[in-house]
Amino acid sequence: MSTETTASVSTHILDTSVGRPAEGVAITLTARSGRNAEWVTLGGSATDADGRCKDLPALPEGTTHVRLDFEVEEYFDKKQAEAQQDAPRVRDSGAFFPEVAITFAVTPGEHYHVPLLLNPFGYSVYRGS
Repeated sequence: MSTETTASVSTHILDTSVGRPAEGVAITLTARSGRNAEWVTLGGSATDADGRCKDLPALPEGTTHVRLDFEVEEYFDKKQAEAQQDAPRVRDSGAFFPEVAITFAVTPGEHYHVPLLLNPFGYSVYRGS
C-alpha cells in the first residue's frame, strides 16, 4: 500500500492467446532511488490462478524507478507441453520472449498497477488502476 512517502506496485497477467489469466509466472521486483542509483532486488512472487501477484514487497522510501521481471518462458513451455498431448508440435520453442522486463518511474503517494497482456509472440503493458 502506498503512503505519502512511498509508492506501491501491483500487477497481473492475461494470456491473450487463450483469453485467460497466466498462472504460475515468476515475477521479481527491483527498485532504485535515482536515475544513477544501483538496482536493488526487493523480492518476488508468482501469479495466482487469477493471474494476479498480490504479495509483491513494499517499495522503500525514496524509490524513483521500479522494474518488474516476468519469467514467461517456463509458463509457455508448460502450456506447450500440455498442448502436445493432443496435437503435433507446432513450433520449436514455447516463447519468442523468454522474459519480459518492464521499467517505469514512480512518484511517492501513487499506486501503480501494471498489467501485462501476453502471448507467445508479443506483449503489451499499460498503467492500469
